[in-house]
Amino acid sequence: MPFTLVLGGARSGKSAFAQGAAEALATDGRLVMIATAQAFDPEMAERIARHQEDRGAAWTTLEAPLDIAGALAPLGANDVVVVDCLTLWLSNLMLGEQDVATAAAGLVEAAGRFEGTLWLVSNEVGFGVVPDNALARRFRDEAGRLHQALAQAADAVTLVVAGLTLRLK
Repeated sequence: MPFTLVLGGARSGKSAFAQGAAEALATDGRLVMIATAQAFDPEMAERIARHQEDRGAAWTTLEAPLDIAGALAPLGANDVVVVDCLTLWLSNLMLGEQDVATAAAGLVEAAGRFEGTLWLVSNEVGFGVVPDNALARRFRDEAGRLHQALAQAADAVTLVVAGLTLRLK
């Protein structure tokens, strides 16, 4: 089944857009959030709790900080899934010294073969200044490569800026 890639900056409204789109389509299927965030500090724990509260009881949450493809595997054709977010997933991979290229290729493959409805949410980090350190530059480059690969495979790509959506593909 085709999937949608949703890109935007921090606080752009991309998560709300994907969540609303999923809720509008989930008439017969289960709503599933695949969350990649990890609560390493109180602020992130509060942010995660706020996102869970915003979603409500209709959503099933699967925690997948490193293995999105594995989290998608048991889900079925009637499931409506949002993955939020790929840049946190990428950070988790890099900080865990995982093979980013292999994981990214696995995600593209898993998304392409997923039989349900899928939105992949990610931060577009390529619009800013060139980062001043090697790790941040590597992160920006890895995110750009991931987004290009997913955009090629996706049925639709949406950019969200200031709560407004622009369909790119």
